[in-house]
Amino acid sequence: MKIYTKTGDAGETGLFGGPRVSKDAPRIEAYGTVDELNSMLGVVRAEAIENDVDAFLGRIQNELFALGAQLATPDPVAHHTALIGPPQIAALEAAIDRFEERLDPLQQFILPGGIPAAAQLHLARTVCRRAERRLVTLVNQSAEPIADDLVIYLNRLSDLLFVLARAANHAAGRPDVPWQKPSE
Repeated sequence: MKIYTKTGDAGETGLFGGPRVSKDAPRIEAYGTVDELNSMLGVVRAEAIENDVDAFLGRIQNELFALGAQLATPDPVAHHTALIGPPQIAALEAAIDRFEERLDPLQQFILPGGIPAAAQLHLARTVCRRAERRLVTLVNQSAEPIADDLVIYLNRLSDLLFVLARAANHAAGRPDVPWQKPSE
C-alpha cells in the first residue's frame, strides 16, 4: 500500500465515517494540533527521562492518538472511537498529585527552561494549550456534539506537563527558572 493517496490534493480530507472537509476546518485544526502534541511528546521521550515519566508519557501518547481519532469522527459513539473520559482524566489528576509531591511549592512564576527534557515538556505544555484552544473553537462551532471530557482531558494534561517539567528539573538537581520582573 502506498502512503500517498492523492485524495487530499485539492485541500480536503475525509473524516472517519463522515464527509470530506477542508483541511483548515476547525475539526482538522483540533485533531491536527493534538497530533502535533503527540509528536512533541515523542521528542520528550527521546531525551533521558525517568522511567516512570517515560512510561506515563507513552500511555498519554496512546490516549492522544485515541483523542485524535475521536475528533476525526463526527459520530464517535457509533464508530467506537469515544475512548477518552473520566478514567483517563482521573489518571492525569493522580499523576499530577504523585509528581507534585516531590516538588517544593511554587513561590513565584517560572520560565520555561532548565534541562532539555524540562524545556521540551514546557513546549509540549504550550502545544497542549493550543490544542485545547482549537478544541474549544470546534466545540463552539460544531453542529455535532463534542464530548466535554476532551476539553477537560487537555486542560489536565497541560497541568501535568507543567508539573513534569518541574519534576524533570528537580530530578536533575536543576532549580526552576524564576521569572524576573523587568526593571523600569
